[in-house]
Amino acid sequence: MEKIEIWEKGEYSYPLAFGFTPNLRPYLLEDGETHPCMLILPGGGYAVVVPPEGEVVAKVFNKLGYSCFVMTYTTNQLMRSPLMEQPMNDLARAIRHVRKNAEKYRVDPDRLTICGFSAAGHLCASLCDYFDELPDSNPAYAGISCRPDAAILSYPVITSGKYAHQDSFRFLLGADIYERQDEEGRALLDRFSLEKHVKENTPPCFVWQTVPDDLVPVENSYLYAAALKEKNIRHAHHVFSSGAHGLSVPNEDWAYGRFGEPYTMEQTFAIVEAIKTGKVDVPQSVKDQMLAPPPPPPADWKPATNEEAVIWPDLADRFLRSL
Repeated sequence: MEKIEIWEKGEYSYPLAFGFTPNLRPYLLEDGETHPCMLILPGGGYAVVVPPEGEVVAKVFNKLGYSCFVMTYTTNQLMRSPLMEQPMNDLARAIRHVRKNAEKYRVDPDRLTICGFSAAGHLCASLCDYFDELPDSNPAYAGISCRPDAAILSYPVITSGKYAHQDSFRFLLGADIYERQDEEGRALLDRFSLEKHVKENTPPCFVWQTVPDDLVPVENSYLYAAALKEKNIRHAHHVFSSGAHGLSVPNEDWAYGRFGEPYTMEQTFAIVEAIKTGKVDVPQSVKDQMLAPPPPPPADWKPATNEEAVIWPDLADRFLRSL
């Protein structure tokens, strides 16, 4: 599959990249027509970019009439080099790249939606809050907006407060961010507690989650929806009664693990290779964990769809078409 590099040579640097650069994988409709566009960002706690929330989602939205791109952005798996605004800058550049090349990709640059899951929901909501603070120094992108026309936030990490998924903030802002008592640490947690920073020009949002989410408390979605309501931002908020965290689109492809090639793990694979070849020194416990083969599924494991939450793409499509 084609890999679209979004940063030009010499523009991108991150200490734990080991040759990886953020990129897009296209799932374009090839019928000669111009279609609305969706950038899909799988989650992974800002530590990895997981395959189950990539191709599965793109194929569903292809069927709904969207040309899609799955994005692999910068993560911080070793929790050694805080990401800060690097993932936001990756996403801002990706949006500008797609808009700049809209004619080539046959997409409508004025109907561009971002769709993020879990920590990538936090990334998408960050861009919704801060898009006007992210200029691009490359003259080729001068005058091209990185404001999405809409966002889908799927079981998103939102708040750094009482209901935080704290590990996401540790990978994003530093391992000690919740232990720091200094002014800078408190300011970072406040800046990335996104319910506090919705503005009058925040894009329309479709937010969904499940009540029993066992990793990111459902209150995250309620907090962001309430902030959108307070600023009169058009939004939809759907909360389903069943389903654990990480549902993606819980259809048969998802249930049976038909995720396509694991290209979203490119940076992780680069880190593993760096550990194997001694380019990065890690404790033995980390080395054992990173180099161990994935465990087999439990003997009593059975694939299961979710007949309630599986409808969320159709609901999102109706919301987007209503805008």
